[in-house]
Amino acid sequence: MSHDEATADPPSDNDLSDTLLLSLVPGVGPRLQRALLDRFGTPTSVLNAAPSELRGVERIGPKVAAAIIAARREIDVAAELQRCRDHGVTVLTLSHPAYPRMLREIHDPPAVVFMLGTLLPNDALAIAVVGSRHATHYGLAQAERLAASLARAGLTIVSGLARGIDAAAHRGALAAGGRTLAVLGSGLRNIYPPEHKELAGDVAAQGALLSEAPLMAAPVSGMFPQRNRLISGLSLGVVVVEAAVRSGALITARHAMEQGREVFAVPGRVDSRASHGCHRLIRDGAKLVETADDVLDELGPLVEAAPRGDGTSIHHPAELLLNDLERQVLSAVPTEPTSIDEVIVTCRLPASQVLATLSVLEIRRLVRRLGGGTVARW
Repeated sequence: MSHDEATADPPSDNDLSDTLLLSLVPGVGPRLQRALLDRFGTPTSVLNAAPSELRGVERIGPKVAAAIIAARREIDVAAELQRCRDHGVTVLTLSHPAYPRMLREIHDPPAVVFMLGTLLPNDALAIAVVGSRHATHYGLAQAERLAASLARAGLTIVSGLARGIDAAAHRGALAAGGRTLAVLGSGLRNIYPPEHKELAGDVAAQGALLSEAPLMAAPVSGMFPQRNRLISGLSLGVVVVEAAVRSGALITARHAMEQGREVFAVPGRVDSRASHGCHRLIRDGAKLVETADDVLDELGPLVEAAPRGDGTSIHHPAELLLNDLERQVLSAVPTEPTSIDEVIVTCRLPASQVLATLSVLEIRRLVRRLGGGTVARW
């Protein structure tokens, strides 16, 4: 989150009300909202527009135009906002300071996200762990192991609260004392599957539940592929643990590719249908994952430094793998070219120790050696 975003004021009550109202209009999804806002500027202007003006927007037909015109009369947005307040749910709009930067950058971000729990700045260091609802014992064990290892390293685990791999990923992160985010395909007051209500409570206490669906919305099959773009959009990369050839996890992987995120896959048994999707991803270029280090080594530099709980900042996820000595040497290397001698003086360590550590950092692609005995951070 940038300084400007972190210090921005939350939207006014009227702005919030009209933004939510527009998002509740039947037939108006994220892409149509974007087209409408590009044309009219604000949700209030959209809701006040004449039918002829609305129909001038591409893909807005008479039915959707009529629904927008009738919105103020037929949708009780005040009641929806009151329900949110009653249940401790925060309504995040694109202008809200807590709206995740990573999610804001996808091509079709939700205009409204309902949140139960908290989002922290260090949740920008997030990785999604997803897979089959009909997981094998092997898949469940690997999902929980990987999620726990990644959480212990300092990454937030994102998944969809579904049966199978998703639930194992959340449980792994929780058991490791890490943070986890669950993106639902239903409203936050209509947890699906119902047997995961307790798990949902644990996730909200150690992270957040998120949904773009209204609070009481029932799970609808069409919402799940749509919510998968949020799982990948919140994350630096997506790890698919188990997936059949036709799987929602592969939809999440496709969203990740379209959003410029990394895609990882865990190999499985060659005779298991549950692993065929992962093997196809690997053949198509996904990174094979055995351990958390495989993920951290592959992720590229962050667009913005992410704060850590100890007050320091992370510029590259691979920094989470460093020991104290490696972190000390890295902190002495600026982004501008500087001589190795200056790094040695700054570190106050023996030259041989600094040189050896710089070699490790170079292998991890955290620093680069330049001509004339100089180094710089990537």
